[in-house]
Amino acid sequence: MDDQTATALAASPWLVPALFALVVGDAFLVVLPGETAVVALGALWAATGHPPLWATLAAAAAGAITGDALCYLIGRRIGLDRWRWQREGRAGAAIQRARATVHRRTAVLVFTARYVPFARIAVNLAAGAGRVPLARYLPLSIGAGVLWAAFNTTVGATVGQAFADQPLVAVAVSVPVAIVLGLLVDRLVAVIDSRRRRV
Repeated sequence: MDDQTATALAASPWLVPALFALVVGDAFLVVLPGETAVVALGALWAATGHPPLWATLAAAAAGAITGDALCYLIGRRIGLDRWRWQREGRAGAAIQRARATVHRRTAVLVFTARYVPFARIAVNLAAGAGRVPLARYLPLSIGAGVLWAAFNTTVGATVGQAFADQPLVAVAVSVPVAIVLGLLVDRLVAVIDSRRRRV
């Protein structure tokens, strides 16, 4: 793919709806690159002017809020231990931690978990299963989704501006930057969580 093809792809009317679907799916399946796609489209906008930044931001936020709300509803209807993956491994451990604290620290968990894939699933499932009132959960989820979308779009746009006439380079550089920032946020959340548990 060359820069001209990347520019044409950026203007596709299907790109923003595809981003929405990908981010919704990312709420359930951590292997889907939702964050990476948001960052890449932010970089693509900075380099080509397409897709519109507001559309990327809106699709990312709406996808995050929708996906998290669906996880909440699954937790509310099905609970936290029907499937083996909910009881074992990294996801199981995250669910158990979230279950223990979801009522006490709802806002902190919903906002921080949005940046950590397994924690995001665990917190939303635990909030639903723990019957955190929807009137309390939903505004927090909306705020977390909007901030997450704004953060990732801004990261992409910032990197993309450094490579304004090279869309492919902008995307190629923005993705590792997003991964590194994601790992740093993940580590920071883990350290804060560990300190709070010791107190």
